Amino acid sequence: MPDDSRQTQNALNGPSIESPLSDWDKMVDVNLRGLMYVTKAALPHLLEAVGTSPRKVADVVNISSVGGRVAAAQVAIYGATKFAVTAATEAWRQEYTRQSLRFSVVEPGAVATELWNAEGQWEGFTAMFGEVERLLAEDIADAVAYIVTNPRRIAVNEIVIRPTDQP
Repeated sequence: MPDDSRQTQNALNGPSIESPLSDWDKMVDVNLRGLMYVTKAALPHLLEAVGTSPRKVADVVNISSVGGRVAAAQVAIYGATKFAVTAATEAWRQEYTRQSLRFSVVEPGAVATELWNAEGQWEGFTAMFGEVERLLAEDIADAVAYIVTNPRRIAVNEIVIRPTDQP
């Protein structure tokens, strides 16, 4: 029976030479292709919603990562997908801003999610940054709520949110 723990271990952190290409493909599929396909399907409905909304605006909020702001060793593919999320969001913001379709990106630091439960993930992070109190999902939800509840005249393009202790 194949050992799947190594594949999970390399999902976010680890030497690129040890990461199977299938893991890279999965990461691109989830972090980038999923975002692209959902956006493409939603665009006509969102543009229609602008016209029917009492606020005359619609919002798309994509979740990226601080890992998409600065390249770092042992997270090449994860970082690449998150750089792409931020770049695509900014390009769509520019493309649809005059149609009152607001695109925003939230770039969190370490958040307490199941991704850290994979063997070696938290250890790899703490080796680089030290132990930090992770953000909660509610912290990210509050940032999203702030973005989408602003009046039409305010467009929040980007929010970077990190744990206080995270360098």
